[in-house]
Amino acid sequence: MNAALRLIDRIREKNIHRWFDAYALHRARNLLALPPPRPRHLLFALCDHFEPLWGGASRQEGERRVRAWVEGYPAMAAPFRDADGRPPRHSFFFPGEQYAPSFLEGLADLVRGGYGEVELHLHHRHDTADNLRASIRRYLDQLAAHGHLSHDADGRARYGFIHGDWSLANAGEGGRWCGVDEEIPLLFETGCYADFTFPAAPDPCQPRIVNQIYWPIGDLSRRRAYERGERARVGRTRRDRLLLIQGPLALALATDRGGVRLRIENGNIAGGDPVTAGRVRTWVAQNIHVAGQRRWVFVKVHTHGAPESTASCLLSDGQALHRELCSRYNDGRTWVLHYVTAREMFNIAIAAMEGCSGDPGRYRDHVLPPPSIAARER
Repeated sequence: MNAALRLIDRIREKNIHRWFDAYALHRARNLLALPPPRPRHLLFALCDHFEPLWGGASRQEGERRVRAWVEGYPAMAAPFRDADGRPPRHSFFFPGEQYAPSFLEGLADLVRGGYGEVELHLHHRHDTADNLRASIRRYLDQLAAHGHLSHDADGRARYGFIHGDWSLANAGEGGRWCGVDEEIPLLFETGCYADFTFPAAPDPCQPRIVNQIYWPIGDLSRRRAYERGERARVGRTRRDRLLLIQGPLALALATDRGGVRLRIENGNIAGGDPVTAGRVRTWVAQNIHVAGQRRWVFVKVHTHGAPESTASCLLSDGQALHRELCSRYNDGRTWVLHYVTAREMFNIAIAAMEGCSGDPGRYRDHVLPPPSIAARER
């Protein structure tokens, strides 16, 4: 009895009860589904909450952190190429409130080299809609001034988004980490094409919806409007709202010095939680895809890559991740690997919804073009 009570307390402490029903249904559907034809295509995106000033760092320390990536990433990525000949590609979600020209110029060097793209990350608290709208527009102007961001046919800046502290649509208690219930339509109004915040487990901001690409539905001005959604599917696209692209969330077994334990696998790569072959298998096994196009599997994982411990995990030791991806998921018979940025993942998801098939690498720029500094290199 005491053991059962402790388990219940642990489940509530980790907020598993918020999403377990949806996860169990998702797992059952995966187990019952017939295997799709081979080869399958793995779309892999690493989305970084890239905060040079994380932990109260000084401007000088932030510049050292950016320089470590500018110098270390090409060397780490050099031995690896996907099926399209692309190196590992990193999506730097840069916090607007930490703007410094040197930070964005450093990241621009990586974009020019074909190693990734820059999108918007934002921390704000007790905010208002008017102030948030003005802040986002200012941050977008700053990013675009350095050649970052895609622009649509009308010349409007378009961006992917990750919310700081997981509190999209004022999900945190009392507006502490947001304050704007109507954040989702406001993001779309200012040019956001997709949100990449989730999963957030074990944080209470975690949605009930798991392991999906979906459109939020219902009253989008309400708090936590992401809790209701229409799954992305072939034959159905929307032009009036942003898309939510989730990463893998699962309960998985992990082995450590204390033996075998059950862990929440949320796709977070950290210095204290590096990549293993088992973790990669769990990510892929969640089988995130656009309904009706099962051959294209989307894996979006995340990190906080600026702090030294995680930077070391991704740069000095990062080849373990890419060895696993290139050796196990790029044989051309069972799997074909495509390294993608957040923007490219969105474009390929839209292509799937529009009924495109075959090689998804052809649709990297399907709807939104690359940022200007990347486009000049092609």
